[in-house]
Amino acid sequence: MKTTAFTKFHEEMGGKMVEFAGYLMPLQYEGVSVEHETVRKGVGVFDVSHMGEIWVKGPKALGFIQYVTSNDASVLFDGKVQYSCFPNGKGGIVDDLLVYKVNDETYLLVVNASNIEKDWNWLVSHAPKFGLEVGKDLYNASDEIAQLAVQGPLALQAMQKLTDTTVTDMEYYTFKKLDFAGVKDVIFATTGYTGSGGCEIYMSNADAPKIWKAVFEAGAEFGIKPIGLAARDTLRLEMGFCLYGNDICDTTAPIEAGLGWITKFTDSKDFIDKEYNLSLKNGEAKRRLVGFEMIDRGIPRHDYEICDAAGTTIGHVTSGTMGPSIAKAVGMGYVPVSLMKSGSEIYIKVRDKLLKAVVVKMPFYKG
Repeated sequence: MKTTAFTKFHEEMGGKMVEFAGYLMPLQYEGVSVEHETVRKGVGVFDVSHMGEIWVKGPKALGFIQYVTSNDASVLFDGKVQYSCFPNGKGGIVDDLLVYKVNDETYLLVVNASNIEKDWNWLVSHAPKFGLEVGKDLYNASDEIAQLAVQGPLALQAMQKLTDTTVTDMEYYTFKKLDFAGVKDVIFATTGYTGSGGCEIYMSNADAPKIWKAVFEAGAEFGIKPIGLAARDTLRLEMGFCLYGNDICDTTAPIEAGLGWITKFTDSKDFIDKEYNLSLKNGEAKRRLVGFEMIDRGIPRHDYEICDAAGTTIGHVTSGTMGPSIAKAVGMGYVPVSLMKSGSEIYIKVRDKLLKAVVVKMPFYKG
């Protein structure tokens, strides 16, 4: 099992360590609800060093990214980040990812921990079409980079103490290369997966211990705390953010998942599964990922059956929880398109009982 550059700190701070995506990671420290509210109201720190980082470089970099991803990377400017996905050529998704544009010939792809090898092999398989040299133009730096996500409404104010570059006014989905905590060329981004603001800090493994200590010292006056994976999941679910392996996977199309906004059908962009996704957009989709709130008392869990009033199974819950910030049991799941509108009644099968729920517009947490 792999460890990160921060593993010893998690253990010293009492983190409950579990295996996740082949890494030893902290599931929680004080408890999910406490950690969740720390991020919603203050500032919390996640170790996300298990995420993958892949560089794409050279004059053909943009053309390659345009082909393998669903979004339109041509609109990116230097310092801008874009959410996207890799269509798999079979109507599904290889992975969802972030695309960072450093300059016209340098891009960073940030992918999910559980899919690093799969994503890398997928990209390598398409590299020859664009003349990209593997190991040079296409480079997997995942094992060399550590990453912290410092999240919450006080995060940027706290982190500003560690750099002379202004970061408190950074727009959502942008990044800067800057000197941070005495370390040069740190990538400082504002993408977020919690819905409460904050930043992501990319650094070399060698610089990780120094930056960890500096982050906690700078955040001490703001009540900074380490946060585990369990709260990360409840935070993202309250925002209706998809989790690969649950809400999207190899058999779900981005259009079905409500990701039409990252699937761009422009004349200048040819991408994998373009025609198939266009057909779904034009009315051929049979199902849609929706958010729902429980009306009857009960908590929806991953893979619970979604039924109609007659008890017929029409789908399955992909993610579900009791939202700490909203005090409601909520979930996501795929239903027939006839039930995708807000207000549609569905039923969740919990211990052989049909519990009523209603389709609602996401995010569940309004901030």
